[in-house]
Amino acid sequence: MPFEHRMASQSDLAAVQAVVRDAYTPYVSSIGRKPGPMLDDYEAHINAGRVTVVDLDAGIGGILVLIPESDAMLLDNVAVAPSAQGLGLGRELMALYTHERMARNIEYYSRIGYVETHRAEENGLKRVFMAKSLP
Repeated sequence: MPFEHRMASQSDLAAVQAVVRDAYTPYVSSIGRKPGPMLDDYEAHINAGRVTVVDLDAGIGGILVLIPESDAMLLDNVAVAPSAQGLGLGRELMALYTHERMARNIEYYSRIGYVETHRAEENGLKRVFMAKSLP
């Protein structure tokens, strides 16, 4: 099912924050703290043109944060609203890294062709970095 993507605007800020909160809250107890995406400044990301949203009839169903780097584009965050999970949004909104205790995500990315490149601690969080070669 193809989804319509668009750049987020400041009027989307509360909805973007709600999607992130709802998507990552289940991981707080296993990690012992809020995952990094819950701490990000989405107002700044939106102002910088880094946030893409997917609109569904019920509102924003998912978000993607892309951060340009000198030689790559970092897919920094993918979050799907719990009400939109299972629709295939995650397949479209891919992440290159995730927290090491989010094993379900790591297994999913591995199944679709991503490979682990390394693990590191960043901003006090243990991260798993993954990459996928594109044709």
